[in-house]
Amino acid sequence: MSAPRFPDWPHLYREGAADHPVLLMLHGTGSNEQDIAALAAELDPAAAVLAPRGRVPESGMLRWFARRGEGVFDVDDVILRAGELAGFVADAREHYGLGDRMLIAVGFSNGANIALATAMLHPETVDRVISFSGMYPFGDRALEGTLSGSRFLVLNGRSDPMAPLPSVTTLVAELQRRGADVGQILRDGGHGVDRSDLEAAVDWLKRRP
Repeated sequence: MSAPRFPDWPHLYREGAADHPVLLMLHGTGSNEQDIAALAAELDPAAAVLAPRGRVPESGMLRWFARRGEGVFDVDDVILRAGELAGFVADAREHYGLGDRMLIAVGFSNGANIALATAMLHPETVDRVISFSGMYPFGDRALEGTLSGSRFLVLNGRSDPMAPLPSVTTLVAELQRRGADVGQILRDGGHGVDRSDLEAAVDWLKRRP
């Protein structure tokens, strides 16, 4: 499935205050752009919202990229889809007249993984990420190239079976190795967006990293 032309890619856009960022909201498996867009109001009610729809079907649910099993990603497809999302963001900037406004990718679960992958592969397009219950999206493959100037907030539950702690540890180490500024919050519990995660994300956004 090739990437659609921008107008044909299902997505939601809501304008916000010009002095607030654009939140690129990326949903998890089985969800959609409407669901994840609602989270934006809890993070920054004045932000613009750009929420595309994942386009990879799996058992009737939508995802951002293919996988071979739980936690086993098709890394080549991750790379392909990250490139498509980067292209979508570039087109959205032009289409909606966003200019050089700060854009922050906010993803949950599979949405966090594509946000991370896109920022790690295309930092010129996405260089700010809030990752809720995400993990390292490239398996045992390491990447090169600097992420200096990129900033990430990584929020996870210590006992999350869907985003295992060893993969999260790999993610943070790889981001730091490549020069990114990384904030990490580990809490008790598993997969999901905890109230403490939201509070940490709001604080991070208020500081406008």
